[in-house]
Amino acid sequence: MSVTRSGDRVFRLLTTGSGIVVVTVIAAIGIFLLAQAIPALSANNANFLLSRSWVTDDVRNLAFGVVDLLLVTVFISIFALVIAMPVSLGIALFLTQYAPRRLARPFAYVIDLLAAVPSIIFGLWGLKVLAPTLAPVATWINDTVGFIPFFATGNVSVAAGGTIFTAGIVLAVMLLPIITAVSREVFDRTPTMQIEGALALGATKWEMVRTTVLPFGKAGYISASMLGLGRALGETIAVMIILSSTGSNFGWTLFDGGDTIASKIARNAPEFNNATVAGAYIAAGLVLFLLTFVVNAMARAIVAGRKEYE
Repeated sequence: MSVTRSGDRVFRLLTTGSGIVVVTVIAAIGIFLLAQAIPALSANNANFLLSRSWVTDDVRNLAFGVVDLLLVTVFISIFALVIAMPVSLGIALFLTQYAPRRLARPFAYVIDLLAAVPSIIFGLWGLKVLAPTLAPVATWINDTVGFIPFFATGNVSVAAGGTIFTAGIVLAVMLLPIITAVSREVFDRTPTMQIEGALALGATKWEMVRTTVLPFGKAGYISASMLGLGRALGETIAVMIILSSTGSNFGWTLFDGGDTIASKIARNAPEFNNATVAGAYIAAGLVLFLLTFVVNAMARAIVAGRKEYE
């Protein structure tokens, strides 16, 4: 009895300590970003949250704003999520409800392996293979529905491929294993009695999925999508390789170039020798840190609100 109680106490201390360490590390990162950003924000000659300029080559004329970087980051991430969500949903339903078990397991491994591919490989594939392939499609979309602002001509040549359109599709492929894996596990936990009951009442396979599997797994699927969104917001190398960095402001079209917050920081790493200039990029990183924190907190709140997952 005493051995068991001692083991319980040790396990409780270890798990509590692990939780404290994680929270402490996250808090330390936030404090570090804030402390490093304050000097640059104090020296900034522009409104950090509203300005669309980014001038850091002259410390005496430091003028930088995060709005364009933030807009490109959110825009490209949402575009990727819009593509990835329905595809991931179809794959997850196929693997859990339609595919034979002998096929579902290896197929699931193949999807999961996408998560192991380095992002730089996705970036090179997107720039050298996907962009030339998509160029005729992008040109047709731009010519046909260019009157819609989201598909209007941007600040990058459509044929060049270094656009949000190309980068968003590559990013969607990178999100597939994350959203699919979580959704697959949630759909697979649908109570067997509910599935059998629906089929016994004469429901077709699709009616059973629509009335039992999807309602049960909806919160998990949305949570998986939010986790994928958090992943997309912070993607760096693949986006940096594909997107054409331009001096023009973001124009709310898929055929714009520019930089996300993460790619801007990575692209200008040589400027970090100056502490004040580095602080400007750290300030942008702080915005990204808070944005991803909020997105992941929302995903957690969605799951916590569903009693079937408690």
